[in-house]
Amino acid sequence: MLPSFLKRPPEFDLFPLEDEHLLLAADLHRKRFSPSWSAGEFRKLLAQTPVYGHIARPNRGAAEAAGFVLARSVGDESEILTICVDRQFSRNGLGWRLMVASMQEARAMGAQAMLLEVSAENAVALSLYRKLGFVEVGRRKAYYTHDDGTRTTALVMRRDLG
Repeated sequence: MLPSFLKRPPEFDLFPLEDEHLLLAADLHRKRFSPSWSAGEFRKLLAQTPVYGHIARPNRGAAEAAGFVLARSVGDESEILTICVDRQFSRNGLGWRLMVASMQEARAMGAQAMLLEVSAENAVALSLYRKLGFVEVGRRKAYYTHDDGTRTTALVMRRDLG
C-alpha cells in the first residue's frame, strides 16, 4: 500500500446537471440524506428556469455520480438547494469544485449573493462553507428531522458573490 503522501486524489469531470443524470443524482441523494429526493422531484426542480446544477463523475470512466449540486438563482440572489458528495470521494476537493461552479454560474446569472442551509451538526460541510467565505446569518431551530425522530437546527449561511 502506498503512503498517503504518494496517493493522488481522484480527478473528476463536471457537467451541467441534465435529465439524463437525474437517476444518478437521486441514487446518491438517497445514500446521503433521509428523507431523500426522487428523480421525479429533481426533474420538477430542474424544469424551473432559474434552477441549475452540476454533476461530477470520476474521469476514469465510471458510471456513478461522485457528487452533484442543485441551485436556484432569482434576481440578485442564488441559493444552494442541495449538494451531495459520495462518501468514497469525500475530502478530495469535490464539494469545493461543485460550490465554486455554482457560484460562478450564479454570478453569470446576475446574482450578488448566495444562500444555503446546513445542519448545525454537519461539521465537514460547515468547514467547507466557512472556507468558501459563507457566514451564518440565521438559525432555524429543529428544522431537520432525523430517522430516529430527533431534530437538528439548520444554519442559514450567506456569501457575497461580488
